[in-house]
Amino acid sequence: MSSKRKSAWRLGLGLAAGVVVGAGLLSNFAGSAPVASEDANRYPNRPVKIVVPVAAGGSADKLARTLAQKLGEKWRQSVVVENQPGASSAIGNAAVAHARGDGYTLLLAGDALSLNALQASVPYDPVKDLQGVTKAVVNPQLLVVRPGLGVKTFQEFVALVKQRPGEISLALPGGTGSLQHLAVELLNERMGAKTNQIPYPGGGPATLDVLGGHVDAMLITLAAATENVRSGKLVALAVTTPTRSGALPDVPTMQEAGLPDYAVESWQGLSVPASTPRAVVDRINRDVVAVLREPDTAALLENLGFTIAATAPEAVDQTVRDDIATYRRIIASADVKLK
Repeated sequence: MSSKRKSAWRLGLGLAAGVVVGAGLLSNFAGSAPVASEDANRYPNRPVKIVVPVAAGGSADKLARTLAQKLGEKWRQSVVVENQPGASSAIGNAAVAHARGDGYTLLLAGDALSLNALQASVPYDPVKDLQGVTKAVVNPQLLVVRPGLGVKTFQEFVALVKQRPGEISLALPGGTGSLQHLAVELLNERMGAKTNQIPYPGGGPATLDVLGGHVDAMLITLAAATENVRSGKLVALAVTTPTRSGALPDVPTMQEAGLPDYAVESWQGLSVPASTPRAVVDRINRDVVAVLREPDTAALLENLGFTIAATAPEAVDQTVRDDIATYRRIIASADVKLK
C-alpha cells in the first residue's frame, strides 16, 4: 500500500433535527437586509438559523442542539436548528452557500464540504461560496456491531467478514460518497474482504436499523454511538483515531487491533456564506468559542466523545482545502464513485 493511502484523514459528518431553541419564531431570512460590518456589535437582533445538511439523529444533532441552546441564551435570541438532508449533504450546504450573507443563516459544516467539491453537478462551490467560522469539535469514527452478530473484538469481525465475504452488512450513515464510504473502502482493502455497504441519509436512521438487527455493523462518529455502547445496545470494536478516546477508554484503536497507520478523524463546525462581513464572522466565532469553552458545555461534549477544537475561522477553510486534496487521492486509488 502506498504511503499516500496510509495518510491520516480529518473527516466529519453533521446530523440534526429541526428544533427551535429559545423564544420567538423564525423570521423570513431571505428578505432580511445584509448586516454591515459596523453593525456586528448589534448582532444578532433577530432569530438565527443553523442548517444541518443530513437527517435527524447522531452526533451533530447533539452538537447543534447544544450550540443552539447555549447561543440562544448568550444572544437572547431564538436559534433554530433546521435539517436539510440529501445529495451527500449538498442540498443543505448549497442552501447556506446561496443564502444572504448577513450572519443569520449558519451551516453545521463538516467533511462533506470537501467531498462535495469532488462530486459532479454540485450546485455550489465549497471553497468560493462559503467561509469558515470555527472548527468546533473533532470526533473519532467508531466501528460498532449489533450484539447478536456474536463478535466481541475487531479481530473476530475480520474473521467473520472473511468467512462470509459480501454478506456482513455495514451501514454508511453519510451515504454513498461520504466520509464513512471512503473509510470503509479502505477498511475493506486492509481487511482483505468486502462488506455489504448500505447507504443512509444520516446517523439516526442508520443507528435505528443496527439497533433493530436489520444491519450488522456501522462506522459512525463516536459521539453518536457512545450512549448505545455504554448501555450495551451496541458493541464497540475499534476507534479510528491513533489514540483511544477518553469517552470509551476500553475500546482499542484500529492500529492496536492490527491496522497500522489507519486513522480517521471527523470534524464539525460552523460556516457562513462567503459574502458575510468579516466583522460578523469574528463576532460569531468569538461567541461560539466562548460557549464551547464553558466548563459545562465542554464536559457535556467531551463525555459524548467530542474533542473541543474551537479554532479561528481560517482553520475551517484550510481543512476544507487540505481534505479536498486528500480525498481526491483516496478516491482515485480506491476507484470510489461519488454521486
